[in-house]
Amino acid sequence: MRPLFPRLWLAIISCALAFGASAAAPQAAPSPDFLPPWNPPPEGLQFSVPPFDAIADLHGDIVDPQLVVFFAGNQFMVVHDLVAAFKQAHPQYQRIFVETLPPGILAKQIESGVLVMGNLRIALKPDVYTAGKGAIAEKQKQHDWFADTYDYARNPLAILVARGNPKHIEGLKDLGRADVRVSMPNPAWEGIARQIEAGYRKAGGDALDHTIMQTKVADGTTFLTHIHHRQSPLRVLQGESDAAPVWSTEAYFQQQILHHPVDTVAIPAAQNAVATYTAARMKNAPHGQAAKDFMAFMQSPAAQAVYRKYGFQSAH
Repeated sequence: MRPLFPRLWLAIISCALAFGASAAAPQAAPSPDFLPPWNPPPEGLQFSVPPFDAIADLHGDIVDPQLVVFFAGNQFMVVHDLVAAFKQAHPQYQRIFVETLPPGILAKQIESGVLVMGNLRIALKPDVYTAGKGAIAEKQKQHDWFADTYDYARNPLAILVARGNPKHIEGLKDLGRADVRVSMPNPAWEGIARQIEAGYRKAGGDALDHTIMQTKVADGTTFLTHIHHRQSPLRVLQGESDAAPVWSTEAYFQQQILHHPVDTVAIPAAQNAVATYTAARMKNAPHGQAAKDFMAFMQSPAAQAVYRKYGFQSAH
């Protein structure tokens, strides 16, 4: 019988050589971490483990707040600066809670009185609710929720693509191509979908809208989001989608503020839609004076300066 030792030593030497070669070979760089939240957190003990324990769209003090604002989610980027400016103007309000979920979800939360996010149950009522001007008018007609309203910002649509625009997207019509993966807000959840679909019809008629919203959904090349202001940018950044119609400020924030590797494709005015954002004071606001003070603040130069910083247009 032949001894086993030579074979054993040969195996050990082979493993060592393989390990040495792998150690000497250049290692692939880790992929960048683009996971939200994308704005500065409040002060305190920091603990988050994205994507498992990280809350991006609940901001500030959930315990005994002095003001509660439900913001249309695509304005999440202004919250940190806006709340800081409001506290400076009104130092009597230091505990402020803000939600930046899709406005349709926020409206359902108002109707039901409760939002459950994972294991967290939130039963706070808003003092101020913001959404598109048309949605505010619709909710007022349906429910008579609001004591007064104010239009404070405007925002057109744009197309978010990866840096360098590798798919050579030139406009909305290109989103109907079979080789272009689209991240699209779900009309069942997000009002922006209606404006984008109107753009599709202007760019390519009902056929283009049907292709993107029916054919490509069925074959998996259109992905319908539940929360487009988080999912759409992240899908483009992670290479899961090639193009995402978004509000222009969302593209501006990713490209100009965060300096993420994305580009913006403009949509011609003839095919575009411009949202007007409206703040509405709730008739049953739990913090009545704080709600009035916040509505007045939204009309101030300080608030308008924050919105301009993040690429919003003035509503006046």
